Amino acid sequence: MTQLDAVTGAFSYSGAAIARALDEAGHRVRTLTGHQERATGDIEVRPLDFTDPARLEASLAGVHTLYNTYWVRFSRGANTHAQAVANSRVLFDAARRAGVRRVVHVSITHADASSPYPYFKGKAEVEAHLKDSGIRYAILRPAVLFGGDGVLINNIAWLLRHLPVFAIGGSGDYRLRPIHIDDLASLCVAQGAASENVTVDAVGPESLTFREMVIAIRAAVGSRALIVPVPGWLLTHMSAALGVVLRDVLLTPEEYRAMAAGLADSDAPAAGKTRLTDWVTQHRDDLGRRYANELDRHFRVSERG
Repeated sequence: MTQLDAVTGAFSYSGAAIARALDEAGHRVRTLTGHQERATGDIEVRPLDFTDPARLEASLAGVHTLYNTYWVRFSRGANTHAQAVANSRVLFDAARRAGVRRVVHVSITHADASSPYPYFKGKAEVEAHLKDSGIRYAILRPAVLFGGDGVLINNIAWLLRHLPVFAIGGSGDYRLRPIHIDDLASLCVAQGAASENVTVDAVGPESLTFREMVIAIRAAVGSRALIVPVPGWLLTHMSAALGVVLRDVLLTPEEYRAMAAGLADSDAPAAGKTRLTDWVTQHRDDLGRRYANELDRHFRVSERG
């Protein structure tokens, strides 16, 4: 029989890429999602309802590998990092009871239970619970994702197309190791077929500073925006003000401080092949033509019911 795998959030960003890669590998795909209204194609759809562990267990029955992309980028209402940790525990416990053989979990570089940043601290707590669950696992730790309909690189391009000045926090010399979303998905599927318990920094082949990245995007889209360094505290205030205008969250103080502290960097071997600077050049005509609103994608549909 064709192997059945489950993906959390197969109609969202990384989950969709993993679902496509599994389909191309000939696997049956079932998704656990909070956005059932987005259902398309042949993917089996089940609700991602953390308040009903028995239903989660039933939804994972017969699943060989669970690919988990569930998390929250920032706190909003009841969607906090602490709640995301609790929800992840419910999910992994349901997977264990259902007999899931392997979990491929998407985490973050430098996940650390002693981190001052709730995002990174919470990710470490989720990793620890998975390791203690008894299920065989692969923990993949990307830093920055790009490609497809990703938000970050697209919105930097959009800002560079529309604003005469682009502010960067400090010198912009903090480094990043971005990985293409399809490279991450391929790595996930490969690890789903393996058996060892592993933790891997899922980073791309290119190490560049934030300033270098912005300069590359500016050149690709033909922007003449002036890149101006500003103090980090001012950058986060400016981002918040622009977010009010765009009805979105552009950059949180925690995200900036973590990036400036080097937490988007890694000295691990490349786990992907696609270079961000090559990709932005290849997609120069389309990149940043439309603003990608994070709140519209992940919150407002469910908030409207």
